[in-house]
Amino acid sequence: MNLSAINPGRRWARAGLSWLPFADAGSDALPLSRLLRLALFQVSVGMATVLLTGTLNRVMILELGVPAWLVALMVSLPLVFAPLRALIGFRSDNHRSVFGLRRVPYIWMGTLLQYGGLAIMPFALLILSGDTHGPLWIGPVAAGLAFLLVGAGLHTTQTAGLALAADLAPAELRPRVVALLYVMLLAGMVASALAFGWLLSDFTQIRLIQVVQGSAVITLVLNVVALWQQERRRPAQAGGEDTGGSDFREAWQRFGQAARARRFLLAVGLGTAGFSMQDVLLEPYGGEVLGLSVGATTLLTAFMAGGSLLAFVIAARLLGRGGDPLRLAAWGSMTGIVAFSAVIFAATLHSPGLFRLGTTLIGLGAGWFAVGSLTAAMNLETGGADHGLALGAWGAAQATAAGLGIAMGGALRDVVSQLTAAGHLSGALDPVVAGYAFVYHLEVGLLFASLAAIGPLVGQRGFTPVRSPPGRFGLAEFPG
Repeated sequence: MNLSAINPGRRWARAGLSWLPFADAGSDALPLSRLLRLALFQVSVGMATVLLTGTLNRVMILELGVPAWLVALMVSLPLVFAPLRALIGFRSDNHRSVFGLRRVPYIWMGTLLQYGGLAIMPFALLILSGDTHGPLWIGPVAAGLAFLLVGAGLHTTQTAGLALAADLAPAELRPRVVALLYVMLLAGMVASALAFGWLLSDFTQIRLIQVVQGSAVITLVLNVVALWQQERRRPAQAGGEDTGGSDFREAWQRFGQAARARRFLLAVGLGTAGFSMQDVLLEPYGGEVLGLSVGATTLLTAFMAGGSLLAFVIAARLLGRGGDPLRLAAWGSMTGIVAFSAVIFAATLHSPGLFRLGTTLIGLGAGWFAVGSLTAAMNLETGGADHGLALGAWGAAQATAAGLGIAMGGALRDVVSQLTAAGHLSGALDPVVAGYAFVYHLEVGLLFASLAAIGPLVGQRGFTPVRSPPGRFGLAEFPG
């Protein structure tokens, strides 16, 4: 007897699930419920990212009175661990543990590092602000240690988590899994930004301690739920030392000997830097050049996030049908070129509407580039033992380029504006506009360079995912 015919509620529940965004990312090997639970590690990463680069940035400068140069130094400290993501991924490929697990121990170690850094961070920041009777050097050292711990934990957790997702997901569904993981990262960033803004609206030092340490507890809970019973035990790999022949230097040399791998990482670095240099400039640009209010510039985050979400949906649909992820990344670079051109012309035309359109297109292009390059990294090495190294190399290139791009964007804007104001460049240039315009033109050049690096790789074997099986339906398959 067909029980679903008797129980219409169960049938409607099943139908409702199929209409959820990226419901078709699930499979028999990795059901959607399990995949969503695994994706919680991306929520914790998004929360830590917003806390470090957004909330605490403002709090340290305005409420705690910390010098801006010292704040910039603290925020950049987590980038020290970005190049180590390749090593972390490689070690997780070859890890031996008593329980026969490879990825979960690294996710757990990364979680503990994040928790420890967030637990001591508010007290370190209060000492850094001068609220202490002890030696002044304790504040910078304690705050630096806190940021380093969070950065190390964030990179370790995300690298091992992405490698675990690549291990568990069938090859034909990896593009949808990648898109879902990015959506969860975006959701974590948006939700935490709103929560932190609301909780710290009436700032006190006690409230700061509660918010940051509460984030530490939430990170621990989310990551424990995410990793619980996700990885299958491998008794044959239990105990002993890491697998023989797994010297990282030798493995990295073998990985780097492939011309396509080097070109791929170069393209990732150039494209990521091209999209990242504007991260701290768009809102000030809207305020200084176009005269937008604080509320209007705050909405820019929503426009960019909307563009990114649309990019994830379209990317899952295209890649799920066997599209080339590097071609998608190239589309992302081309979209970025159009987007930054619109932002530049918005000042000339004094058009806030064109500026908002450009901001949305930046989110769309960056989303396509990120999903395309990450999917290509997942397929760069088809053997499961190589997922960690390939994804770690992608993460190292992406995170390092993003950090350097952000730092260079702010510095170049200041230098060019000062040179223009002093009359060293051209008296016809507006000093306020010149600094921003120089950075945006440089980003266009970097995106053109990323296109040149990606071009020869498009269509090569080893990057293109397997076509998804027919018969699935979800938002990723919704007609474009």
